[in-house]
Amino acid sequence: MVGTLGTPVKYLKGVGPQRAALLLERGITTLADLLAYLPFRYEDRLCFTPIAEMIPGQFHTVLAEVGSSGGNTVRFRRGRTPIFHLTVKDKSGSLHVRFFHGGYLEGRLKEGQPLVLYGKAEVDPYRPGRLEMVNPQMELLSSGDRPADSTEVGRIVPVYEAMGPISSRMLRRIVHSALANFEPNVPDPLPAELRERFRFPTRREALMYAHFPPKDERLESLNSFRSPAQVRLIFEEFFYYQLALALRRQQGHRQAGIAMLVREDGIRQALKRILPFKPTAAQKRVLAEIAADLERSDPMHRLLEGDVGSGKTIVALEAATIVIENGYQVALMAPTEILAAQHYLSARRVLQGGGYQVDLLTSGQKRSEREAILARLEGGETQILVGTHALIEEAVKFERLGLVIVDEQHRFGVLQRKRLIEKGRSPHLLVMTATPIPRTLALTLYGDLDLSVIDEMPPGRMPVATRWTPDSQLAGVWEFVRREIARGRQAFVLYPVIEESKQEVKAATAEYHRLAKEAFPHMRVGLLHGRLKTEEKDQVMDLFRRGEIHILVATTVIEVGLDVPNATVMVIEHADRFGLAQLHQLRGRIGRGSQKSYCILVAPTGVGGEARERIETMVATSNGFEIAERDLKQRGPGEFFGTRQHGDAAFSFAQPLRDHELLELARREALALAANPGRADEVVRRLEAASPAWQKRYQLASVG
Repeated sequence: MVGTLGTPVKYLKGVGPQRAALLLERGITTLADLLAYLPFRYEDRLCFTPIAEMIPGQFHTVLAEVGSSGGNTVRFRRGRTPIFHLTVKDKSGSLHVRFFHGGYLEGRLKEGQPLVLYGKAEVDPYRPGRLEMVNPQMELLSSGDRPADSTEVGRIVPVYEAMGPISSRMLRRIVHSALANFEPNVPDPLPAELRERFRFPTRREALMYAHFPPKDERLESLNSFRSPAQVRLIFEEFFYYQLALALRRQQGHRQAGIAMLVREDGIRQALKRILPFKPTAAQKRVLAEIAADLERSDPMHRLLEGDVGSGKTIVALEAATIVIENGYQVALMAPTEILAAQHYLSARRVLQGGGYQVDLLTSGQKRSEREAILARLEGGETQILVGTHALIEEAVKFERLGLVIVDEQHRFGVLQRKRLIEKGRSPHLLVMTATPIPRTLALTLYGDLDLSVIDEMPPGRMPVATRWTPDSQLAGVWEFVRREIARGRQAFVLYPVIEESKQEVKAATAEYHRLAKEAFPHMRVGLLHGRLKTEEKDQVMDLFRRGEIHILVATTVIEVGLDVPNATVMVIEHADRFGLAQLHQLRGRIGRGSQKSYCILVAPTGVGGEARERIETMVATSNGFEIAERDLKQRGPGEFFGTRQHGDAAFSFAQPLRDHELLELARREALALAANPGRADEVVRRLEAASPAWQKRYQLASVG
């Protein structure tokens, strides 16, 4: 049977119902989906390195067989880590191999079984004259696999990320079989002019070559995803995504929005009344960009980006003032009750000079209180409503919604943002984030928004001194905290979990009792975590703001939204358990006043790997954009912005950080095409005709 892009995977050779169900869990239902699952690496199995010719420090691919079974065994090291020791051999000699946590291999490998190893040759630290491989990639071959006709050897071999029981080798066989019967005329909706100008292969050629490259393809190009086939697929994915954003943006500009009056003397005076300090040059620049948008007759769609403490909130409240002075209402949605409460208090404090009515709406409020707020809102008495997801409930009705402000947008779903906007008639939209987003990723995730960046901190802010301290020096840390409290300051102490568990980490609840009793018996210690009732959280935060709690023991519930300028110390225990962006956000809770502040990261000095990199980065820099870049490289965009159900861009071929140059190129081409509506419509129709699944996916994808 000839396979088409729409062929269900369950009908492909080697799949069947059980494996089809596993593929479905990854969103793979058709052959098109399967072919979008590209190899993450390629190995040159054309030329294998004889064991005797391996060079220490270099990577090699070795075709060998399992040696004497007597040497293949599990041994345990200190800490009871199982290490599987394996001996392999070829005609030139033998090689020792170690697999950490390799207990699962015991009994699986039979003497004489052929296999391929790919890894770094190293000198055995216990036997200096012997070479070994540690944790190499391993492919088991059947005795019938031979270089002349195998998918495993004698070629450049694609290596796929395994899907549980579906191994890389299994995927390779399934894809190879499918491509052997692949339809000869795959629709290619990419404009011919682009294919010719950039010398792209056809879509069929690109898919064939990306999975099973020809023998003369350069391995370096493949593993850097710069072969002509890979470049074509990456460009195409970015191109359609950016075209979707450009067309959506044009559609938004065609909507009849609300043109606000900005330059009236009354509005200028209102802005002067609410400003608590002289704004920075960056704040002035950004407010001017927002004001220009508000004056237009089409709705503003703008992303306001700035590091923690850069003064985004005051700029947003200035925008709110302009809208309120024009007779419209403002909605400000935050992802957590703590952040919503903080915004409410800030708005009430800042806007009190203008006599504006500010209300807070959350799901935890009493029914009578909610009903009173909703009545004031619908009657137009409430001028700015701050809240959580509660703002999108059906009962929430605005009289004249003119501006929607969404804070920490990446924590919301696309539909949530849309539902809030639909409570007005084409209101303006201002999205805020304290997560510094590199421009490349901002173009990807927020390509339908104009970008404003506050890249300057308010005057008087001192950088937070950050240091790494081991557990053994905690007594000195607590003494330092006591000295700061004696000077009239306050402190945070953070833990990764609320209650004790099997993870062998300290818990906030238990440490709160211990610290209050042993370390700080003469000081007032408070406890804040996510399981407290809303009223309890509010009470604790209020006491801490007023200085009636000296030390606040907490979990990451304080990551955003708690603003206490008098807090100058933050101690984070088990700092190696926290993500880099999370550590930076937590550190942003201090250093918000004019006093010198200190962040103490408590973690073992022997911690290694990515955890060590995170802590060293925190000590080395307080630049949020630099931290964001490093965090993205460690975790990738999907994890950095939360799970994918939030509506973030999820690409099959492309990676915005790795492929930023192709993203910029695709964006330019997409914008040029979008400027010609007739031509753009034709391209979209061709895409839909080629594959409804493609059209649905690219279309109009997910940034909303």
